[in-house]
Amino acid sequence: MQFTDLSLHHNLLKALDIKGLTEPTEIQKKAIPYGLMGKDLIASSKTGSGKTLAFLLPAVHRVLTKQPLSRRDPRVLILAPTRELAKQVFLQLKWLIAKQPLKAALVLGGENFNDQVKALKHHPQFIVGTAGRVVDHLKGKSLFLNGLELLILDEADRMLDLGFAAELRLVNQAADHRKRQSMMFSATLDSAAMHQLTQSLLKAPQRVSVGSSSEEHKDIQQKFYLADHVTHKEALLSKVINQQDYRQVIVFTATRSDTERLANLLKEQDFHAIALSGDLTQGQRNNIMSEFGRGQQHILVTTDIASRGLDLLNVALVVNFDLPKLADEYVHRVGRTGRAGNKGEAVSFVGPKDWYSFVAIKSFLQQSIEFSEIEGLEAKFKGLKPAKNKSLGPKKSVKKKTTNKPKSHSAPNRVNTMQGKEVGDVPLKRKPRVVASPSDEISSNDKNDD
Repeated sequence: MQFTDLSLHHNLLKALDIKGLTEPTEIQKKAIPYGLMGKDLIASSKTGSGKTLAFLLPAVHRVLTKQPLSRRDPRVLILAPTRELAKQVFLQLKWLIAKQPLKAALVLGGENFNDQVKALKHHPQFIVGTAGRVVDHLKGKSLFLNGLELLILDEADRMLDLGFAAELRLVNQAADHRKRQSMMFSATLDSAAMHQLTQSLLKAPQRVSVGSSSEEHKDIQQKFYLADHVTHKEALLSKVINQQDYRQVIVFTATRSDTERLANLLKEQDFHAIALSGDLTQGQRNNIMSEFGRGQQHILVTTDIASRGLDLLNVALVVNFDLPKLADEYVHRVGRTGRAGNKGEAVSFVGPKDWYSFVAIKSFLQQSIEFSEIEGLEAKFKGLKPAKNKSLGPKKSVKKKTTNKPKSHSAPNRVNTMQGKEVGDVPLKRKPRVVASPSDEISSNDKNDD
């Protein structure tokens, strides 16, 4: 199948031809026809499969071929979980609508709110943004979605993981009308949270699934190394990076402080390294990604904010300095290499603190994993033993030996009034009243007479 077989607008076919794109990927073949028909869609595919064009092409085709519901409101809203992914989607949208009378706005948190208000006043047909900032504009009355025709959620599962469920519901309510089409792309479809979201946002959706997120990526060679401690990991990192002349490298860490520390460590070894984390301003993050994308930096040390959606074709090596807590996040991390048919390599260090994450990843991938070793850097750590499960069989009854001990006649317990205990419920025993007999009275009188 070719893109020309999908009945796309001729301007889109020209844009694809300029990029040298003639044949759609598997997810594009299955998703684009439903998008063109105006059907609600929920789609799942592994990373690097070309899903961004799978929703952008139907969106732009709709705007080019159909009359708008409103001249003032945006026609298409695309939400992404992170600023970096939203910007990546925005850049692909810009080249699709280049040289056409269409406008797009990028609405991200961390950037100037008033500048975004000015951009929204120009009535763009497309808005790409993050859920939190879009809701800010809805509450500030600078954005209205009454005429929205197409709502697209990219990496919907990740948005739920980041706690944006309430924001997604507010967006849905602001654009809740029967003519709206919705498309949802997610790595996982089977979670309870995803099911609840699809029930509220989509109307009789078509389901498309290409491959599994746990399926082995044939273009990525994966290796695992055991490590004793952080210093051991640092030595392994230096050795791995120096083994080959990699074009570009991404190193993933668990904490923001480690991004700066490792970047400085690599700089001391004469590498061009730069750190990216969530505590930087949006301008700083944009500059870092721009430098790395243009090849000015050799190594990017980052947290999981760069694990999804970034299309960086020159990344030949991904290093998991720390393993992620979620198994599917591992798949997204290593998916930053081996893209668009290129070969890539993914290396992961497994220390004592990473062991249970490794066990979860191994179970998720359903693959046999053997640890590699580097001569002179072998680890003493060999993994943690699984916790012993107590047997659930019937308990054996143990007969207690009984001995006939003589009962001790101990004094009855007395109430200690110095402990402040309530004694109102303790029965009071009174001495029995002694009644004197008549004979006793006579004998006592006789004694008195004497």
